[in-house]
Formats: sequence, C-alpha cells, structure tokens
Amino acid sequence: MSEVKLKSAKELELMRESGRLLASVFAYLDGQVKTGMSTMDINDLVERYIVDELDARPASKGQYGFPYSLNTSLNQVVCHGVPADDQTLQEGDIINVDITLEKGGFIADSSKMYLIGDVTPLAKRLVDKTYEAMWKGIEVVKPGATLGDVGYAIAHHAHKHGYSVVRDFCGHGIGREMHEEPQVMHFGQPGKGLVLQEGMTFTIEPMINQGKAKVKQKKDGWTVVTADKKLSAQWEHTIAVTADGFEVLTLRAEEGA
Repeated sequence: MSEVKLKSAKELELMRESGRLLASVFAYLDGQVKTGMSTMDINDLVERYIVDELDARPASKGQYGFPYSLNTSLNQVVCHGVPADDQTLQEGDIINVDITLEKGGFIADSSKMYLIGDVTPLAKRLVDKTYEAMWKGIEVVKPGATLGDVGYAIAHHAHKHGYSVVRDFCGHGIGREMHEEPQVMHFGQPGKGLVLQEGMTFTIEPMINQGKAKVKQKKDGWTVVTADKKLSAQWEHTIAVTADGFEVLTLRAEEGA
C-alpha cells in the first residue's frame, strides 16, 4: 500500500481552488437538469463549462479509459453510470451527477443528487437521509479521529433509517491523483482504522440503498446497480483534515459557503 500523502499549506490552497471551481460547476448545472434532457446532455454541458469557462480539465475523461467527463447514476444505478444520448430524464427520477475537475495540478471530486420533477416521498427520503449520512461522516473528521469513526457515523445513520450501505465501493484519498490512499469505507468500528492527521485529503461519498446492500456490475464494465433493483442514492465531497477539524473543499453555496 502506498503512503498517505499529507498536503502542504500551498498544496491545500491549490486544492481549495479546484474545489471552489467544481462547486461552481454544480451551480451552473442547477436548474438545467430537468425532464426530457439526456444524460449525455448533462455531460456535454459540464464538459464545455469546465473547459471553456473555467479553463480546467474534466479529470474523469480518460481516467481508466472512461470516455466521458462525468458519471450519471439514475435511480437503481449505485455509481459509475455512463452518460448516453438515449437515456432521458423522466418525471420522478433521481440522479446522481459525479464530477471531477483538475486545475493547477490538483483534483477535486464531488457529486450531487438531482430530483426530476415530482419525486415520490420515499425516493426523496432516501436522497435526504443519504445527504445527512455523508455529513455525519464529515462532522467527525479531525486529527486523532479514525476512519472507523467516519464509517461508523455514516452507517449508523443509514441503518437507523432502515437503509443499507454499499460495501463494495468507497471514498479515497485525492490530490495530484484522483485515487490516492487511504480508502475511506462508509462503515466501520469507532476507534479502528487509520488515524487522521492534518493535511490528509480524501472523499466521503456514501452510496445508500433503499433495499439490500448487494450490487452488481452491468456488462458495459462501468455501471453498478442494486441487485434488487431498488433505488440507490449518493452524495460526495472532498474533505481536508485541518488542525482542529475539517474543511469541505467542494462546499457549494447552498450549503453555507
């Protein structure tokens, strides 16, 4: 296992800028994700904005051979959904848009759920409780806490509301590379696992299922779906461990930035 890369103050400043730009991409997208548009339309909007307006790079494009600038995970898709011209958003859908951006040599990674038109109360509840679960994990981040503390906080909240936590995929360290150490599980035992230190940067990105935790990968080699075809939701932020707690590098305006 390679070592966890602690970021210097200068490196964190660059990551903060990447995170700020990525938050602005979601602000640009808000209000445009609606019934009738295709998931490829979302991809094309975002790619143009990142490249032409922000003079930055969509870091997902070309990563591991992935051909597009983002992932769009619709309804029962857990993660890594692939944009398509023939996948059109319908009334009542829930969709996760997962975007990465590189600027100044450093990458930011974040995702957000969008509710399309009138969504059932059960679907909205899943989306809301997944968002809360992500924040439960974020809020325990500080030097001396452990990754087990983070995972436990997320899973405890999800289980309390009757949901399951996907165990096959996790958050990750991030910086010059999209995926660095450590792996950040969204379940765990308090006091166990890696002890957090100032300068660590990683994502917290729980995938929470309405039904069972089991998932399967589709034949395209990317798309991961719930095995029971029930809904899944995910939110994601890039986090830095600070001297006295945490900083959300990808915080969006509506979250109190």
